[in-house]
Amino acid sequence: MITVSDALLHAFDTGQSLSPITDSDPGFDLPRAYQAQAMLTAARIRRGARVVGVKTGFTNTTIWDEYNVHAPILGPIFDTTWREGPIVAAGFIEPRIEPEIVLKLADSPTPDMDDAALMACIDSVARGFEVVQSPFPGWRFRAPDTVAAGALHGALVTGAFVPATPELLASLSTLSITLLCNDQVMDNGHASNVLGGGPLAALRDLTAQRGRDLLPPGWVISTGTLTRALPISAGESWTTRITGADLPPLSLSVT
Repeated sequence: MITVSDALLHAFDTGQSLSPITDSDPGFDLPRAYQAQAMLTAARIRRGARVVGVKTGFTNTTIWDEYNVHAPILGPIFDTTWREGPIVAAGFIEPRIEPEIVLKLADSPTPDMDDAALMACIDSVARGFEVVQSPFPGWRFRAPDTVAAGALHGALVTGAFVPATPELLASLSTLSITLLCNDQVMDNGHASNVLGGGPLAALRDLTAQRGRDLLPPGWVISTGTLTRALPISAGESWTTRITGADLPPLSLSVT
């Protein structure tokens, strides 16, 4: 019997899209979707991948209506997907780019922590680009489809990590960002787009979603796009300008 995870793994392996699962199975809900995601993750682990973090998806509330997904989701980051650039566009299905803030954990946050304790769990911070991909044609799906497909995670590229000082962490809730392609402005965003409070709000939500399943020290957390997710193609070079937070620069070439 071919499972949902089998079909999704085949789609990612071959680049061949498939119809959203919820089209043929309207009862496919989030609990079943996370079960399918766990099976997809297990298949990748059997192939030799190792989970090194979590991506939070749809934390940017300004794009919820665009995708008809109205709450954050989560999925694994692997040592095989956390990589250096350049990125080969042809290796993904309908790839899009998301500028994000990435956190590296020093300790495991818990749902009952106050803001100070939560911030103390963060070791360092970096700029990031997540490449997301949709095995569902035209980016048409419902939330359970995205969850089953590993939260649409394709790759994560990060800049240099810098220590998570109190001043830097405070600035993450007020920063502004400009996304550029080949030096042309493509979109602008603000920390408040991410659950109203920025990357730390995304980490708090993620911690609450996982409950007793604590995030291990050393994991990286991709906190969600600060702008719209935009299509990428070969020959492009993507960068960001950040105002209000001092983070090392990052550029990503697409081949």
